[in-house]
Amino acid sequence: MELKTCGEMLKPLLIKAPKTSYNLIHFFESTMKEKENTKPKLIKRIPNIPKKPQKGSNFNIFWVYAAIIVGLVLVSVLFTNDTNKTVTYREFETNMLLPGDVQKIVAYKYEDLVRADVYIKADRLKEDKYKKYETKSNFASTGGPTVSFTAGSMDALDKQLSESQKTIAPDSQILAEKETRQSTFNSWFFTVIIPVLLFIGFWIFIMRKMGGGAGGGGGQIFNIGKSKATLFDKESQVNVTFNDVAGLEEAKQEVMEIVDFLKNPKKYTNLGGKIPKGALLVGSPGTGKTLLAKAVAGEAQVPFFSLSGSDFVEMFVGVGASRVRDLFKQAKDKAPCIIFIDEVDAIGRARGKNSMMGGNDERENTLNQLLVEMDGFGTDSGIIILAATNRPDVLDSALLRPGRFDRQISIDKPDLVGREQIFKVHLKPIKTDVVVDAKKLSAQTPGFAGAEIANVCNEAALIAARRNKESVDMQDFQDAIDRVIGGLEKKNKIISPEEKRIVAYHEAGHAIAGWFLEHADPLVKVSIVPRGVAALGYAQYLPKEQFLYTTEQLTDGMCMTMGGRVAEALVFNKISTGAQNDLERITKLAYAMVTIYGMNEAVGSVSFHDPQNEYNFNKPYSEKTSELIDIEVRGLIKDVYARTMDLLVEKRDGLEKLAEKLLEKEILFQADLEEILGKRPFDNRTTYDEFVNGTGDQKPAAEGLVHEGVGETTDPTAPVTPAQTES
Repeated sequence: MELKTCGEMLKPLLIKAPKTSYNLIHFFESTMKEKENTKPKLIKRIPNIPKKPQKGSNFNIFWVYAAIIVGLVLVSVLFTNDTNKTVTYREFETNMLLPGDVQKIVAYKYEDLVRADVYIKADRLKEDKYKKYETKSNFASTGGPTVSFTAGSMDALDKQLSESQKTIAPDSQILAEKETRQSTFNSWFFTVIIPVLLFIGFWIFIMRKMGGGAGGGGGQIFNIGKSKATLFDKESQVNVTFNDVAGLEEAKQEVMEIVDFLKNPKKYTNLGGKIPKGALLVGSPGTGKTLLAKAVAGEAQVPFFSLSGSDFVEMFVGVGASRVRDLFKQAKDKAPCIIFIDEVDAIGRARGKNSMMGGNDERENTLNQLLVEMDGFGTDSGIIILAATNRPDVLDSALLRPGRFDRQISIDKPDLVGREQIFKVHLKPIKTDVVVDAKKLSAQTPGFAGAEIANVCNEAALIAARRNKESVDMQDFQDAIDRVIGGLEKKNKIISPEEKRIVAYHEAGHAIAGWFLEHADPLVKVSIVPRGVAALGYAQYLPKEQFLYTTEQLTDGMCMTMGGRVAEALVFNKISTGAQNDLERITKLAYAMVTIYGMNEAVGSVSFHDPQNEYNFNKPYSEKTSELIDIEVRGLIKDVYARTMDLLVEKRDGLEKLAEKLLEKEILFQADLEEILGKRPFDNRTTYDEFVNGTGDQKPAAEGLVHEGVGETTDPTAPVTPAQTES
């Protein structure tokens, strides 16, 4: 059957109609065609982005409460009978009672006294003497009392009236009429209804606050046990992808495999493989654990639940376990899906430690429920759990076992190549100068995590904008690195000339020791400009990218750190508190060499390292060994001090020249040190020089290895390794 438009159906009926009818037909036809050609727009929900406030009424229920209170006050003020003027009994007796002007007297209890309202006869009320008693209340309405007076009691009032009217005939005497009255605020409405309404309103307010702070989905008290996880599905917009994650190639490969399993399960199940039930992301703060999870949410084509470990914690007993059950119930309805729990150590701490005797540990109940849901008797497949923590040592062993978290993905701080890739990602939105090189920046930021690199790029952009530049150059990045490492530069900080001289020689001592010690880190910059909270000066070094340290390297590093204290003692014959941080680092390293690394002959090749805190308050060695450790540590530090003193005595001229140059220029670079002290007497190249200028020295640890029994890959999309190209 052929469908006709509304205009075609009406055309035969209106064929003889006026011209306006054809206009109506064309209107219907054009409207229907527009509807046919117009496709409905898909409205995508963007999570965690506040919506624009819609125009409408800004009505607040508290204004209703305020209006009710104001109305009650007005009613009590406008309609009370206590607005007539009060006079003394003598004035009432002389001017009103004895002349015979009183019509009646109404007496009633008023607080602790008796109040008597006096009603004057209508014909006498027009006299001039009563004009001074006029008020808006008693003269606006006819028949109201004119004045009032008080008495001690009803009997005293009767006695006063009888005494005043003893000369008047008994039939003509005015007696007080007794009434029982109640104040407006003492009525049943204010004493019963208002308190009940206030109590109900207060209870509703408290319940809404409790529900809004603890439960989701409407913020009611009955939703307190509901999960607070944020759901990211196909309609959600998550702009982070794996292309935005740089420097985490191994970790990214592990996570991408999980996403690929959800997209192409047959590729793995045909070989008998099973999808991992969970993956734990472990790494230092700022290394990109949450960013990797965001990339999973952006890449995975399955529902993604995101929440924090603290979302399970609540003051009410049983709420945490209830939220875990509700979370997995929602996840099973959406399966296959992924659940991401950030900072899982909030609920995953080892059970039985630091728990109060006889107490009900809500966190342990929550953890028990999580363990059951992850791998219990009635668990279902199709739910993958991602979790992130920077404290894996405190997690419960039952949570870490295979079957719950099958994979533990370690995310370390990036190396040189990783930092270069991260810099390239963060430099994309920044308008940089052509001289900005991500390779040089990565070599100048050893030990930086991804978050710190992002902070450096942002600080550089802010510094360039502060200087009104058109683009961000290398100098802005250098200043940003100094800002992140040392803190805010304080050029206006007032320092006495004597303190400034001490700081100059202190920093010069560090520079001399580091310049003439073979295994010390090469100096990049030395400054006596105050930075941060308490740093009056600082020396910046470029440590080598290495994982193992020898005894000679650690000892040279301690001598370099001791250079500031030794320079003060050598030049001024006195010491200051400026070496506090240096001595703290030296002491920690000395104890580590003796008790952890086994680098002391007297103590022996033993290690008392206790990362799990298993020893608690009990030392794993005797008191005699403890004394021996203290003696060896003091001896080691004493030898370091003596060695540094001999070095600075030998290089005293260079120390003086460097300190005077620092007092003059305040900031010295490596080129300035070469001009003052000459070339460094050692031929080894720095990591910066090797990486930037290229030596082929930086290679992956496992590059080119071929394991026996492992054949070549059959995947045509797999990348070709250098080992394959060489063959």
